Amino acid sequence: MGTAPIAGVTRVISEMVKGKTELDVAMAKMVAGAIAKFFSVKADDVAILSLTPNGKQLVFIVPEKLGQVGSIPLTSTRALAVRTLKEKRADFINNFQAAEHHTVFEAVKLTKEGSDPIQKILSAPIMAGAKAGGVIQVSRKGKTPGAAGADFAAKDSTELAQICAALSSCFGAS
Repeated sequence: MGTAPIAGVTRVISEMVKGKTELDVAMAKMVAGAIAKFFSVKADDVAILSLTPNGKQLVFIVPEKLGQVGSIPLTSTRALAVRTLKEKRADFINNFQAAEHHTVFEAVKLTKEGSDPIQKILSAPIMAGAKAGGVIQVSRKGKTPGAAGADFAAKDSTELAQICAALSSCFGAS
């Protein structure tokens, strides 16, 4: 779905994080910007979450405002990010409003105007060796699914998984 070949995007992201063992907020914003451009969404429509050191919660690195709201416990049975982490596989939902999910983070205004609800979402784990150390989610928002733009497809899941692989060094993999 992206406007540039996936190899180019993963190369750019790999260069951004070269030599890094953690993804700080500034770097995460740059990575989210590259991902947003690739999937033709706004930077705030890309979330990067990290597993806490105690392994009990996912916290938002970006968007920063979501990190200030709270975290997602791994005991959650309705959070797509938790399912993605536990199942260690990419997934997408093109009717997200119909899916059972927590809406607390969607209620946070990321811009002065606020935003439309998430209609479509793509989610992939960031693997740190054999274990998942984080999650990237890309959302398409709109008043209706049609207004949110194109559906995500299996190709998008594969591409986001490749982007996640480029970030593995920042999530505990060597």
